[in-house]
Amino acid sequence: MKSTEKFTDKAEVYAKHRPGYTHEYIEYLLTATSLNEGNVVADIGSGTGILSGQLLESGLTVFGVEPNDDMRRKAELALKQNGRFISVNAAAEHTTLDDQSVDLVTAAQAFHWFDKEKFKQECQRILKPNAKVALVWNSRDGSSVLNKESAEICQRYCPNFKGFSGGIEETEDVFKQFYKDGKYDFRRFRNDLEFDFAGFLGRYLSASYAPKKTDKEYEPFVSAFTDLFKKYSNNGKIIIPNVIRSYLGEV
Repeated sequence: MKSTEKFTDKAEVYAKHRPGYTHEYIEYLLTATSLNEGNVVADIGSGTGILSGQLLESGLTVFGVEPNDDMRRKAELALKQNGRFISVNAAAEHTTLDDQSVDLVTAAQAFHWFDKEKFKQECQRILKPNAKVALVWNSRDGSSVLNKESAEICQRYCPNFKGFSGGIEETEDVFKQFYKDGKYDFRRFRNDLEFDFAGFLGRYLSASYAPKKTDKEYEPFVSAFTDLFKKYSNNGKIIIPNVIRSYLGEV
């Protein structure tokens, strides 16, 4: 299956249960890039528009570049009231945007799906001189026992599971190769996530590797996460230890 098709039929659960980014992170991003109201951002692999929506709230104009039809339509429905949101049916490696037309490129929960070198070249083409690229993930805290047990469940029932966020946390070399002269600003922001059972299960079902209802692994997958919720929840709520990982620099 092509990477652009992995989230087909998952747009609804993705939009409902995927977390946004903290006010602290958004403020950092705007300050570090000196962006103001009216500046233009290309949100690449924009999905259902989670980060795009937060950037729009800051007064920015946002091109949401997303090749998956289901995800893109969900973003269009959510953000169509805002005239500064422009939806683009295109891939990260060929955005169709004009040369030197954007003040910042963002990729939220998406960079691990891209052809890194082709995406880098595309960023160099569409960015204005000295503008930056922000790569960001909401990532589970790997030191958490809950997250370790959830990974074990995914390994057991998800044939395509390679680690959370595509396993990109395994090496820093990819970022050194992507950013100009291997230099970038790395930041971590705490973003622990509280869910009821529906939200907890939905968070895992929204993953690209998660089984769909038609898959034989679906029922045992749901059963295992039901048991995990019972084990770690308190008064019907569970906390997933989570951090925002942010990389920012020129390419």
